[in-house]
This record gives sequence, C-alpha cells and structure tokens, in this order.
Amino acid sequence: MDTLAQILDRRLQTWQPAVAEQARQWIAEIIELADRDLLDVARPRHIEQEVLDLIDEPETW
Repeated sequence: MDTLAQILDRRLQTWQPAVAEQARQWIAEIIELADRDLLDVARPRHIEQEVLDLIDEPETW
C-alpha cells in the first residue's frame, strides 16, 4: 500500500467522526476529478459554494 494511503488509513481512525467524514468526502471528490483528468482545471466544490453564498448575501451597507 502507498505510504500516503497508510497514513490516511491511520488518521481516519483517530480523527473526530465529523472530521474523518469531511476528509472522506474531499478525498472522494479528488479521486473523481483525477479519474477524469480534471484536477488542473477544477475548483473544489466547497470554494464554488462559498463564492455563491457570498454573492447571495444581502448587502449590509
């Protein structure tokens, strides 16, 4: 097994459940993008969502 995979396996077992689940989601997204050769052109979905949230926020000034 790859060293990175071994480290990840150990850490997922020690992190808080919410942290481990978030890491799993991000890693699954990265794997999906890598499978499609899209890593160099894609932005993470959470960043896109943050931008959309900022756009949707009402102006306070």
